[in-house]
Amino acid sequence: MKTFAVVSLALAAGSNALVARQSTCCFHLSASGGQSGTVGQLSDGQNRIGGGLPQAQYCIDSNGGLTDQSSRGCILTPPTTQFQCDARGSPTPGFSVGNGGALSSNGNNQFYACPTGDNGSFNLYVQPVQGQQGCVKVSLTADNCAPAASPSPSPSPSATSQAPPAATQSQCPAALTGNFEFPHLIVPVDSNNPNRAAGTSFNGQVTPSIASIFNFDIPQSDSGKTCSLVFLFPKQSDLQTSSFTFSGSGSIDFSSLQGPANAQTSFSNTPALAVDLAVITVAPGNSYNIASFPCPAGQTVGFKLSTTSDTNLNYFQDFNPAP
Repeated sequence: MKTFAVVSLALAAGSNALVARQSTCCFHLSASGGQSGTVGQLSDGQNRIGGGLPQAQYCIDSNGGLTDQSSRGCILTPPTTQFQCDARGSPTPGFSVGNGGALSSNGNNQFYACPTGDNGSFNLYVQPVQGQQGCVKVSLTADNCAPAASPSPSPSPSATSQAPPAATQSQCPAALTGNFEFPHLIVPVDSNNPNRAAGTSFNGQVTPSIASIFNFDIPQSDSGKTCSLVFLFPKQSDLQTSSFTFSGSGSIDFSSLQGPANAQTSFSNTPALAVDLAVITVAPGNSYNIASFPCPAGQTVGFKLSTTSDTNLNYFQDFNPAP
């Protein structure tokens, strides 16, 4: 069975689970080898070693796509495979953080640093740059997100034609076992600004005017399994790397949508409701099994968290395990 969970919203199927308590994991990079130092950025998103640049932050999603602190997708620019981040680019998938924080691209942890001639800085590449002098091999190490215990989840109900069984509640900690899938996109939509597309967010938000949509990509291998949407809401004192703000009644409406969101989704063009899964009053220190349903294998599904009450919840979608 697959499970979805939130401040950890996650989806899991069979022995696998889609996790969305924090859809991404964020880190900084440092280089070692032929050239060493922290990895920073120019204002245009070029990633560089040295040059006195401030250290950049990157966040990795479940597809191995990286975004920087400005929400720009990090890409390998053809034909040189320069590693940079571009506001117009979709993240290149295939990155991973391995043991000890080693960053790899499609299983290769060997990168290349080539001098720019600008204040002693070096551009980064995945492949050697033909004809450029002074390039050296380097390794890149992340200061977070190395493999650890199973991550915790975030929201993700599913689209079925019939209303699912009633939600259940239990006290944290809740154990989500197996492989978890993180939401690949979180998009806030605001009824007070109905035509504004806020784009990708690292936080889930629920207020009287703001709802959040969570996308999950369900693997074809989950065909024939049962998926569950789970919302994990630990106490603030139990969190190590995440945080949340919470006030009001705690009433949240969990629903599945007829289609996923994208970076251009706003309140006015939000996909239509598929199933209103449950309205639940949440409180810190509890976990909630929102719904179970046949896994929509091979599909991208969207789930929305909203409220018609005075609930105000804002949480960082964290990668670390639920307490």
